[in-house]
Amino acid sequence: MAHADKPTVPLDAPIAVRMEVIPITFDRDRPDLNHFGKLTFRGGLNLFGRSRYFGGFSGIALDPSGATLLAVSDAGTWMRATLDYDGRKLKALQNVVIGPILGRDGKPLQRDAERDAEGLALAAGDTRVGQAFVSFEREHRISRYPFTTTSFGPPDQAVSLPKEAKAMGNNIGIEALALIRAGKLKGTLVVFPERLKDRQGNLKGWLIGGPKPGSITLRRLGGFDITDAAGLPDGGIILLERRFRYSEGVQMRIRRIAPSELRPGRLIEGEVLLEAQDNLNIDNMEAIAVHRNRSGETILTLMSDDNFSALQRSLILQFALP
Repeated sequence: MAHADKPTVPLDAPIAVRMEVIPITFDRDRPDLNHFGKLTFRGGLNLFGRSRYFGGFSGIALDPSGATLLAVSDAGTWMRATLDYDGRKLKALQNVVIGPILGRDGKPLQRDAERDAEGLALAAGDTRVGQAFVSFEREHRISRYPFTTTSFGPPDQAVSLPKEAKAMGNNIGIEALALIRAGKLKGTLVVFPERLKDRQGNLKGWLIGGPKPGSITLRRLGGFDITDAAGLPDGGIILLERRFRYSEGVQMRIRRIAPSELRPGRLIEGEVLLEAQDNLNIDNMEAIAVHRNRSGETILTLMSDDNFSALQRSLILQFALP
């Protein structure tokens, strides 16, 4: 989608951003309804950040408690914020800081083509201090970034990509990036472009690193494209998908992929947990993260990419996975 008012000048240092939030329900017409598909809605926020650098968020991660969020943006920035809850319900986003992603030279990424961060997966540490894999499209690459509460980068490792990935078009780069943290594929990066298709029209991706690297294929359902992925506690992954047509608006899907399906050469089907059209409170949903709360529930946190457009919104939605 087009970037309407994306900042052309890179942010040169971290800044605090004043926030306003409006709590939202998932079903506007039935605000008391909490069960959608196989998921339970746990709150949502419409976000208004008072900075031209707030927006374009395409990859997110949460710490194990679900209290701190880390995100990367199409504008070559990172964001860190704290999530506030009323019991189990998402209530507010606070302490928002945005800063530049640094290049190999230690300076903020300058060119628009190199700043387009799309995917984020924690490699070590938590959302305050650690290392994270970040994928970029247009100049297709995955790099590992050390980060602290005040800096993000320079990168200390480049991930070797298949030749097929380097030949992708500008706007169909690596959207989904997940690190497997449990099971037989522990340590494997699961990587999916937005819509790299095989001859049968299914979606291609890769297992990178780990014990069984290779190409994987996801059955494409209903013309949806992939926008993000996150690792599950059992060694599987969650996939976030999007379909957009001007005649019908935007749609969203969440699929769960079992660990046993993540094998090279297998056509992956997965389990559809939720499909939503724009009669529900969604936008251009591009980012998903997973954490387990204190009661042992697996929580999915989704975020939308507003493309820096006044016609789109930055939303955060949370669901509990049974």
